[in-house]
Amino acid sequence: MNQVLAGSVLSALSTGLGAVPILFMAKSLTHRWRDVLLAFSAGIMMAASMMSLIPESLKSGGFSTLTVGLSAGVLILTLLEMTVPHIDLEHTKSGLQFDEKAMLIIAAITLHNLPEGLSVGVSYASDSSSQIGNLIALAIGLQNAPEGFLVALFLINQQIGRFKAFVIATLTGAVEIVTSLLGFYLTSLFRGLVPYGLAFAAGAMLFIIYKELIPESHGDGNERTSTYAFIVGILFMIFLTQSF
Repeated sequence: MNQVLAGSVLSALSTGLGAVPILFMAKSLTHRWRDVLLAFSAGIMMAASMMSLIPESLKSGGFSTLTVGLSAGVLILTLLEMTVPHIDLEHTKSGLQFDEKAMLIIAAITLHNLPEGLSVGVSYASDSSSQIGNLIALAIGLQNAPEGFLVALFLINQQIGRFKAFVIATLTGAVEIVTSLLGFYLTSLFRGLVPYGLAFAAGAMLFIIYKELIPESHGDGNERTSTYAFIVGILFMIFLTQSF
């Protein structure tokens, strides 16, 4: 229990850690660097899904279980996207008002973080909890850091104070702690749900990668640079997997 709590807190609060630089930045980040951060995050999540979540689900449940769980993850993310309109953080040029634009962004990012928290909790409930749980918590944390930075940067561009933007960005990630503990308890009580939960987490992460992170990283003509960053993110996560 202490391990899942620590892992979920660290991965969730990485959102706030990533937002720290905006308190000291003198100017905004270029689109190229934003795209690099997004693509690097996508690579990290891709490696975590393909090398940890999916193999573990196959090992403990088989292909049919993987298919059902992964499809459920994609379906839930699809329904979330249809319920909460998606607004692009990176490529919006118009200056919309905070109460309309920013609140919708905050709601969308918060809901987007819910399945990530579930991914961490379910991973700790698996038979290889000490390994796969820490690995997924690390992967989600590494992905949350640039996300927190970009959310805070967006809020600053909407004339929100730096400290307030930092606090809001941190809170959008904090919801992962709740869903992480929920995922852990559910799969611990019903052990048969573990392989489904791992596959669900993989499906949710793959949806986020392909539907959100990759398109956003290619929106300003930085496709080649973003592709390199994506590959570096994959290699970085593989290195961590092999090392630890």
